[in-house]
Amino acid sequence: MRENSFYIETYGCASNKADSYIISTILSNSGYVQAKLEDAQFLIINTCGVKEQTENKIKDRLKKLHELYRNKSNIYVIIAGCLPHITPEYINVIKKIIPSFSAIIDLDNFKELPEIFDEIKLGNKNRIYKSERSIDKAEILINHSIGKITGIIPISEGCLGSCTYCCVKHVRGKLYCYNPKNIVQNVKYQLEQGIKQIYLTSQDCSIYQYQGAQLSSLIKDIINLDFKFYLRIGMINPSFLINNTEQLISIFKQPKVYQFLHIPIQSGSNKILKEMQRKYLISDILDNLELLRNEFPHLTISTDIICGFPGETEYDFYRTINFIKWLKPDILNISKFTPRPGTKAKNMKQLDSKLIKKRSIRLSNVFRNSLKHINDNWKDWEGEVLLLHEGSEKSQAFGRNFAYKNVFIDNYKGKFGKFVNVKIERVEGFNLFGKII
Repeated sequence: MRENSFYIETYGCASNKADSYIISTILSNSGYVQAKLEDAQFLIINTCGVKEQTENKIKDRLKKLHELYRNKSNIYVIIAGCLPHITPEYINVIKKIIPSFSAIIDLDNFKELPEIFDEIKLGNKNRIYKSERSIDKAEILINHSIGKITGIIPISEGCLGSCTYCCVKHVRGKLYCYNPKNIVQNVKYQLEQGIKQIYLTSQDCSIYQYQGAQLSSLIKDIINLDFKFYLRIGMINPSFLINNTEQLISIFKQPKVYQFLHIPIQSGSNKILKEMQRKYLISDILDNLELLRNEFPHLTISTDIICGFPGETEYDFYRTINFIKWLKPDILNISKFTPRPGTKAKNMKQLDSKLIKKRSIRLSNVFRNSLKHINDNWKDWEGEVLLLHEGSEKSQAFGRNFAYKNVFIDNYKGKFGKFVNVKIERVEGFNLFGKII
């Protein structure tokens, strides 16, 4: 074990990954050194509570850590992230799983971590730390290791929604947007370190607003930075399309912004959307989705669907299938519904798990069939690609073009983080394969 060292294990969304970067930066600036699990003194588990499957995975991990380190007085387990806070009582669940934990922190304790670690080293155990106020996480300038290509910037915390299936609202709370000056400064700081791809993240990027500044004005300030890079916008709530399509169009016209739209529809049935307390109807967004597709023919669309929400009939599910057939998304994230603690949906009459599984398989098959020819029009395309990392094959590079498409280059032995001109020679489903020209 190395004195004053830490290890971070991260579960869940891009916001959690950003939180881990922030934690790492704060600790490194305070004299702590990041290490492998087996060498670290402080083990930080940054948890997620969105899905039951992830929750169970984290529980198993915490049990294992308890077995490994319960008798080692100089190894400290710190539990961060959403899971301990998804209900007021859930901390007691964590205590039973890993009674040897040193501390549970919340989502705004990060600046206090060096002091918390000092208290733990003095022998304090089983401490629960809760912050008194939200912090502007964007003001914490994130440091990256040499060779890192992708950076993540949080632009806000919380949301304005009240979805009946979501337990994260209990944790991340009401919307708190960060100062755009801090966000832009943080982006600039990361670009100066050699970062070439920036992800903006939040629970809902579309509702960003700070003293009159909207998402589009924030994006404009970022892309005006004198660096060559790509910017990816995080999740956009479908309700944003109702009155703000022009704002999205102005964003996607910026040459440094990926033409990539993550818009979680969740269901094709208006009845189910109402039960979910989603604030839109399918009819509200169809025309504007088509408008975006016409304006940006290469737009990559990613959406999320929940299969088996309580009360979903075969007809409701059929509406979802029809919607996916119409939308033909490039990326589809399918979740089998599981009730989350403390949510309204948990108290609704549940569907049989076997039926939910069958519906998720059916929807997955519909999606896979749509992928067979979805990228055929990319054959012979020529343009710039950002090379990010190694591909799955030997001497293969993986990168993305302006539309966030997967591009593979064979027989590549150069460096990553470079922009290269590529010609697409063949298409295999979702993936494009090309050569440098």
